[in-house]
Amino acid sequence: MFQPILTAIVAGTLVCGVANLAQAQSASPKPAKGAAKQEAKPATAAAGGAEPTLMGQFGTWGAYAATPNGKRVCFALAKPTSSKTNPPNRPRDPAYAFVSTRPAEKVFNEVSVMIGYTLKPGSESTLEVGGASYAMYTQGDGLWIKNAAEEEQMVQAMRRAGDIVVKGVSAKGTETTDTFSLKGLAQALDRIAQDCKR
Repeated sequence: MFQPILTAIVAGTLVCGVANLAQAQSASPKPAKGAAKQEAKPATAAAGGAEPTLMGQFGTWGAYAATPNGKRVCFALAKPTSSKTNPPNRPRDPAYAFVSTRPAEKVFNEVSVMIGYTLKPGSESTLEVGGASYAMYTQGDGLWIKNAAEEEQMVQAMRRAGDIVVKGVSAKGTETTDTFSLKGLAQALDRIAQDCKR
């Protein structure tokens, strides 16, 4: 079922907040007491005032939950295990892959990628997994699957595969290739399914 563009924007905003939290956590693995609350502020703001909670770390994937405006939202997120740019060494913000569930909106296992730069408007991006390539539509710094009818098939492939490869082009013409390990994704999705039931 095709998700309205507004849903994508809301998901992207919330997802960016969780990405900021993950970035803050990875920047200082053992923060001093009180520092964790400070690092969570961007995520709390993006989540409509609800602070995301890490429910568990499964391989490279963290399972998170938040309750903005009384509506439960769950995410699995991971950072790329490798990133390449062409031309090489172009600066960009960290990239993150997400699988989001928002039961109140009847959205389950929505895949998105925050790529770490503004994408070239109208450019084609792809997500490759298990020998298949899925076309992704772009908006700002986010990617979502073009054909929502293929999303469940893509998620099932992600549960079984070793990694995904995401390709995109920045507004300045830089080509990027990010590889995300899928180790732990199946367990993270199972944890999310328990917390954000249909």
